Order: sequence, then C-alpha cells, then structure tokens
Amino acid sequence: MKNVIFSTFVMLSIVSVGFSQGTPTDYLSADFHKQRRDEVRKLLPPNTAVVLFANAERNRANDVDFVYHQDPNFYYLTGYKEPNAVLVLFSEPQTDASGKKFDEIIYVQERNARAEQWTGKRLGVEGVKEKLGFDMVYNGKEFEHFPIDFASFDIVSFVDFQNDYRDQSGNADLFDLIKTFKEKANYPSDYNPIKNDLYSMISADDGSKTDELVETVEKYMNRYPNLQDDEFLNDFVNASNDDIRKEIKNKVLVIQQSSNLDSKVLPMAMAKLRETKTAEEIKLLKKAVEISAVGQIEVMKAMHPNMSESEIQGVHEYVYKKYGAEYEGYPSIVGGGNNGCILHYIENSKTTVGNDLVLMDLGAEYHGYTADVTRTIPANGKFTSEQKAIYDIVYNAQEAGIKASIVGAPFQAPGKAAYQVVADGLLKLGIIKEEKETRIYFPHGTSHYLGLDVHDDGTYGPFKPNTVITVEPGIYIPEGSNCDKKWWGIAVRIEDDVLITNDGPVVLSAMAPRTTEAIEAMMKQPSPLDNFKLPKLD
Repeated sequence: MKNVIFSTFVMLSIVSVGFSQGTPTDYLSADFHKQRRDEVRKLLPPNTAVVLFANAERNRANDVDFVYHQDPNFYYLTGYKEPNAVLVLFSEPQTDASGKKFDEIIYVQERNARAEQWTGKRLGVEGVKEKLGFDMVYNGKEFEHFPIDFASFDIVSFVDFQNDYRDQSGNADLFDLIKTFKEKANYPSDYNPIKNDLYSMISADDGSKTDELVETVEKYMNRYPNLQDDEFLNDFVNASNDDIRKEIKNKVLVIQQSSNLDSKVLPMAMAKLRETKTAEEIKLLKKAVEISAVGQIEVMKAMHPNMSESEIQGVHEYVYKKYGAEYEGYPSIVGGGNNGCILHYIENSKTTVGNDLVLMDLGAEYHGYTADVTRTIPANGKFTSEQKAIYDIVYNAQEAGIKASIVGAPFQAPGKAAYQVVADGLLKLGIIKEEKETRIYFPHGTSHYLGLDVHDDGTYGPFKPNTVITVEPGIYIPEGSNCDKKWWGIAVRIEDDVLITNDGPVVLSAMAPRTTEAIEAMMKQPSPLDNFKLPKLD
C-alpha cells in the first residue's frame, strides 16, 4: 500500500505550471456559436439554405464504437456535442404557418432515459434551448414532417456525405436524417461534389483563362478515376477549339441550372471564418498548445534509453489529462531512430529507444481546439555531432520559416524560406549533390492552419492577423539512403504553433526548449517519474 500511495503522489506532482487543476469551465459560450452562425449568413448568397449534419458514430469492433467526436463545423456553429443532429440555416428570415419568423432550426437527439443510462445524459430540446441559445429546436424525428421546401431556394448548400454512417435501430438517427434530406432536396443518386465544382468552373469560364481551366479539369480527372467517364469533362479537355468549348459550357450550364444543390458555398464560408480566430478561440488554442509544450518538457526530463515509444507517448498523454484536455488532437507520433523517418508513424511499438533520437509529434485537444507540437531529442540526453549537425539545419530552417510568417505574406512563404535553409545545409554536409535532391530528405510542406482540426480549414491566401499556423521543417535520412552511413537513421522535425499578428509572429509553444543546448539542459532536470516503479509481471 505504501508503494501505491507514493506512486500516486508522484504522478499527481507532475507539473502544475500556470493552469487550474480543477474541472475546466472555460468552454466556448452560446453567444460565440450564435455569432458564428450570424457570420455564416453574411457570407451566403441570397435565397440560400444551408444544411449541416453532426458527425457519424463510427464502429470500432462488434458492439463497441470509437469515442464520439463532433464534426468541427457543426460544433463551431452550434456547440452541440451529440450525434444524430442536423442544423438548417437560412440566408434570410423565413416565416412559419403561424407567422413567426426564423432563420435557423436545429434537430437533435430526443431524450431517452434507457439510452441515457448507458451512454450519458442528452441535452434534448429544452437543454439545447437553455444551454445553447437556440429558439427553434425539434427532436430529430420531426425533420421528416417539417415543411421546408428546399426547391424554393436558389442554393441548397451542404457538405457532401462520406457514406460511413450506419442505419441504427430506432428512427431519427443520422441515416434517417440524411435520407430525409435527400428526399426533400431531390438529391440525385449520382451526385458528385467534385464534378459539380468542375461544372461550376466551366460554366463561369469567360475565356480569359480557359487553358488553365483545361489543365485543372485534366488534373482532377487523373486524380479521380470516377470522373474519367464523364462525357462533358472529356469533351471539354479534348476539344480542338474554343468554339466547341463554348458549346460544352452551354450544355453544362443547363445542367447546373437544373439543380440548386451545392457543396461549395458552405465549405468556402467555413474556411474563411475558421481561418482567423476570435479572442475566445485563441485563448483555448493557446491553452492546448501550452499543455502540449509542458508534455514535451516532462518527457525531456523523464527520458532515458530504456523507455519504450509507447511509454513516452503515455507520459505526454498523462500530462494532457492532468490539465483537463479531453483528447489527443490526432494519433500520437513517437518515433525512435529510423522510425522517425516515417512521417505519420503511429505504431509507437519500439520497446527501447536506446541512444537514438526520438521524434515526438503530439498535440492535446482542449475543448475542441488542437495543438501540434514536435520536438526531437536524444534518448540519452546528449546529441552526437551528426545528430546536432542535422538538428541545427532544421532549427535554422524553422527560424527562417517563423520569421517569414507575417501578415500579408503568401501562405507558402514559411515553406520557401525553410526549404532554402535545408537545401543549403544538406549541400554543405555533402548529403545531397544538387538542390533538387532536397525533397528526398524534406518531403513535406512546412505549414498548415491550426484550430478545431489539426489541419484546420482556411483559404490558403495571404496571412491574416489572428491566424494560427504550424511551422515544421524536417530532415529524414532513412537507413539505406544514398549518403554516408553516419547519417542513416537520423530524423529531425521541429514544429511550433505560431500566432500571426500585426506585430509579427508569436510562438505559442515557445516554452518547450528548441535549441540543442536548451534540450540537453532540460534533460538533466529531475523528473517526478524518476522514482515511479510498477510491480514486475510474469
């Protein structure tokens, strides 16, 4: 019993830097979600209806589902965390049979005492009204009979379905809600959102950029084989002159005008809104990032060569839970040695990391907002000369990328800056002989948006204030590479989360050491886990 009490005390004593250890209360407000819905309406064309569904429940095995995670767009606009729901927004107020005006409706799961005994309390109609601030709330089964005439709208915009939802027992599950929508909206069985977008581009072509459009259509046809049998796309790409393309455009335009279904307006509006963060969002995102940075710090202090990749993962994720982060933002990546050369290595199955570098790409999700922080450290606490040489190139590349992350700069600016530093560094070390070989060892982009998704929505236009991005260059030299063997198995990625402001970039994850000197110094610090012992098992 004494050992159990001591072990519990050790675990509870892990870092308490700057955060409350109680039940989190800093959730987004109902006013935030309402204001986001109002902002969506401002971006909609006149006479538009928007239909958005909650995420599907996904099966893990037999009668066990994966932990439910709400669709980020749905959560952003509603705050509702349960499955089997649909939100309908209108660009202008509608009038019901009694003369009452409304511009939004939400259909939610019905209260059910037996179901709630097994899977937890549901908000139900009254709970959604009280806690989420909606006026028009109905049980899902009422969606079928509510008199929404989708044919009366110029545009009915939605996010197309992934077809990974199941027909569960009872009624008003996601399967039934989508089925009802398809019937009400006259959804064609062969609807293809990508084809629809290409048709829209062809319809809007004024002749000034036809050659570029042909290349775009051809690119998509090559990428998606199911488009290759489409008569109009084939004719447009293979047309011998612009007159023939005009004829095809007119035919496509007729097809476009015969349907009001759209899968572009809503995603574009959401990308524009989610790209820049409100003060409420930045507060939560900053907390997610700082929690993740503390996880990196605690692992640096606890690391030793006999640790396994999964044990390292566990320390990170314990820190997340200690601070009240509900989930990991994505599957944790912990790669020792050559495993670090696998960009999305999630097995984390190596039993001892030995004296290798350990690449750790992990992020906490706090109240829906996801961090993405990567550090690469030597398991024995000391970089070799070869490890340090590669690390310092990546560090300098990241510094250049962060410096380029300023308001008005192209989204590609951090990547271009980082790429050049990596190319120069690899040439200097003799690992590559020509700059064009750089992508062999630096095969990924440098930045993505961060928010409700780890790869968040955005326009990928010039940087705006209050945008949060990652800056994450890397060098990966797998065993068997065409270079001196002394470099084999070295993988380094450094990733930080950067808030773009009018005063320059702010590194939100700065508390996690980045330089080789700072990492080695942190790894000399004692860890609460140093004396954590578990009984031996057979």
